[in-house]
Amino acid sequence: MHRNSNYFLVPNEVFILGLDHGELSVYLYLLYCEDRATYQCHPSYDTIGEAIGMSKKTVQKYVRSLENKCLISTEYTTITTKDGRTRNGSLLYTIRPIKDALQYYYETKFREIADEKLRRKIEEKLRRFNIDL
Repeated sequence: MHRNSNYFLVPNEVFILGLDHGELSVYLYLLYCEDRATYQCHPSYDTIGEAIGMSKKTVQKYVRSLENKCLISTEYTTITTKDGRTRNGSLLYTIRPIKDALQYYYETKFREIADEKLRRKIEEKLRRFNIDL
């Protein structure tokens, strides 16, 4: 990814993955925040939500969805307060290579096709025995 002060690049393949508007909004914001050398960023759920007009809970839902689709990975971080106490920090987001998401997407689609074939075979066997679903 390359970032200029006025724009950032989005991989074309993102539009193959069937992301809904919420997933796409969160993903694009993370790309916007990403350090291009490390592929990481650490905005809070609240910061993301304020930027794209979503509640914290909705952002959390979409972050989990992006993780499940292999577009990002997250790690918990901690901070140390001035008085020495350790607290939870913001998540550290890593933007994964788009090829990981594409591989997961196509593997999922392949399994759906295989499941559909299996479903049809089972339905055919049930019809032979006059059993309706």
